[in-house]
Amino acid sequence: MRRTFNLLLLSFLCTLVAFAAPGDLKEKLASLKGISNIEQLESDVYPEKYLVRITQPIDPKHPEVGTFTQRVVIGHVGFDRPTVIVTEGYGGAYAMNPKYQEELTKLLDANLVFVEYRYFLESTPEPCNWDYLTAENSAYDLHNVNQTFKQLYTGKWISTGISKGGQTTMLYRVFFPDDVDISVPYVGPLCKGVEDGRHEPFLRKVGTKKERKKIEGFQLEVLKRKADMLPLLESFSKEKGLEYRIPIAEVLDYCVLEYPFAMWQWGTSISVIPASDADTKVLFDHLMAISSPDYFAENQPNISFFVQAARELGYYGYDTKPFKKYLTIDSSKGYLNRIMLPKELVDQVEFRPALYHKIYNFLKDNDPKMIFIYGEIDPWTAAHAPVFKGKKNEQVYFQPRGSHLARISNMPEDIKEKILTQLRQWLAE
Repeated sequence: MRRTFNLLLLSFLCTLVAFAAPGDLKEKLASLKGISNIEQLESDVYPEKYLVRITQPIDPKHPEVGTFTQRVVIGHVGFDRPTVIVTEGYGGAYAMNPKYQEELTKLLDANLVFVEYRYFLESTPEPCNWDYLTAENSAYDLHNVNQTFKQLYTGKWISTGISKGGQTTMLYRVFFPDDVDISVPYVGPLCKGVEDGRHEPFLRKVGTKKERKKIEGFQLEVLKRKADMLPLLESFSKEKGLEYRIPIAEVLDYCVLEYPFAMWQWGTSISVIPASDADTKVLFDHLMAISSPDYFAENQPNISFFVQAARELGYYGYDTKPFKKYLTIDSSKGYLNRIMLPKELVDQVEFRPALYHKIYNFLKDNDPKMIFIYGEIDPWTAAHAPVFKGKKNEQVYFQPRGSHLARISNMPEDIKEKILTQLRQWLAE
């Protein structure tokens, strides 16, 4: 009986240590070098949650250039638990929502270290010099965050991110392979070029023939009614305050060309596509719901992503052949640079394939503990991470009929259990 009591007491004391008393974590955060502006956040899922700012060099190799502050959100469950570092590819405002919980922190009962990407929202240096928005510099940002918070969280670390965040998870592992023990990139493409070339053939084969035919039929019907569509697009743009670098007729062309990519990316059912004889306003409203023109408008919040896509992350092109007869544009080639980059960079950015080769060669020559998650019908899957034979650790999974929303939790049960078993095994090693 005494032995049982002692074991229970020991377990209770360990729990007290693992779940720090309120305020204790805040003091520990304040003691870390470079951390400032600590704010406690409400959370429905983490016992303690904080927003902090970490001072980062704008150019890690030339500190004299100056610094900026980067937003980091901490979700604490216990100092004895593993830690998930979220390599967000965009802004991180949503992570401050009390209901926010990253999938892996829930599945593995892990701490959260969520990092907003440089040059997005509050993590943008002033002045905004695009020269320092590079993949390598973003990896140094994550490395500094990792080394800083490892002083508190000394257990296993897992990096993860979704979409561009998944790309970031990959490149972070390549530049700093020993920072984390495990990496789980979700739906992260590895593109070869600014117009990669694999997405267009993918869209010609994805899904069923009936689905593809209905999508193309809708595109053609919209273009055939261009004269009636343009006044609607002008009114829509005025109401939303959207301005473009190209004529409104070309904007409509790009909305139509983007439409199948957007449909498949989010797994939208073809049942929502209006009949070809539907009222023009009905067709227009559906197009706006799926492929809104704000994507091609000036001064959009994702402009930093477009800079990186044009410079080194890569992107996709459009198949214009089926619509040549009805398009205003002669060619879509070079559209990203021409209409989506900051004006001062339009003729200044050339794609550098070095990052693609660096990631590809790292995966080919090494066998890191990495699990890649993709959706079968997601067009970004056309540029999925390479699958090499003979790898013990690297694993690539495709959710059947899965979209850009593919996650471990919505995988078929057998695949889900296989992934979780592998993750738990790695964490226990």
